[in-house]
Amino acid sequence: MSIQGAVPTPVVPLLLHGLAKNWWLFLIRGIAAVVFGVLSFAWPGLTLVTLVLLYGAFALVDGASALLAAIMGKVSPTPRWWLAVIGILGIVAGVVTFIWPGLIALILLIFIAGWSIASGVFQIVGAIQLRKHIDNEWLLILSGALSIAFGVVLFLMPGAGALALIWLIASYAIVFGILTIAFSLRLRKHKDLEM
Repeated sequence: MSIQGAVPTPVVPLLLHGLAKNWWLFLIRGIAAVVFGVLSFAWPGLTLVTLVLLYGAFALVDGASALLAAIMGKVSPTPRWWLAVIGILGIVAGVVTFIWPGLIALILLIFIAGWSIASGVFQIVGAIQLRKHIDNEWLLILSGALSIAFGVVLFLMPGAGALALIWLIASYAIVFGILTIAFSLRLRKHKDLEM
């Protein structure tokens, strides 16, 4: 399927125009994510509950900036509901993490453990069903077994899982933040775009 020669719709330039006018809000989101990630790595003795509270602060800033971008994007008639939804969900997530940080941390660990076990089981089942059609199905079986083992370890020793989870979340936040900052700087180049 090729889109070469396709007629551009007016929605794309309008959307770009609306986003570019508020490029700085994406910059704020990116900076907040990088700060969250760096603090998560650098904070000595960081617990999962503290990480959840840091996440709550990040979610509030991220949600508020996304909601502000949706509201301030009124220079463009394009739909901005998706930014408003992201903003509202971020604000709600931030508030909930401040109200119940311990519960959120526990739910997060249980969810990841359960997902890992279920994912591992399905990988093994899939490998067994595909063994006549693929070579080296043992790699998928091994991957499934590792996922199951990871999930069981999270259930039995949530502290070890929490540390690994902290590193994973911190890494994600830094990469997300850098990409969002880069996106905001690219948007800035289009802020004076004439419609």
